[in-house]
Amino acid sequence: MKSHTTYLTFRIPSRFGFLNITPDVEAAVRASGVQEGLCLVNAMHITASVFINDDEPGLHEDFRRYLEAQAPFDASPARYQHNRTGEDNGDAHLKRQLFGREVVVAVTAGKLDFGPWEQVFYGEFDGRRPKRVLVKIIGE
Repeated sequence: MKSHTTYLTFRIPSRFGFLNITPDVEAAVRASGVQEGLCLVNAMHITASVFINDDEPGLHEDFRRYLEAQAPFDASPARYQHNRTGEDNGDAHLKRQLFGREVVVAVTAGKLDFGPWEQVFYGEFDGRRPKRVLVKIIGE
């Protein structure tokens, strides 16, 4: 069994944003040489997410509105207990819980085995600094 690890680093210039990282993940799969296996893509920060969905701007705006409705940004300690520690990102932790930490995609014939329209995205909820994503491929 082969194993290949790649770390991707992203710096989203705004507090909130989505980035299609499918080409980066595909490159890692090619570099791994794995033909049949699994690819784990994992956000390594507690205020960021990795998820699979469609790369459609209207949908991304719907995601943003949904997340803001569920966990609106509010830097004050009145809304989020976490902000009483001196942080201002209580909302970002909650958004990460809603969109998740990681995805696993099958690798078949050396390629990501997606359904129609599926793409891998990095979701940033407390940006403006470098953050890492782990890509781990295992298989034959």
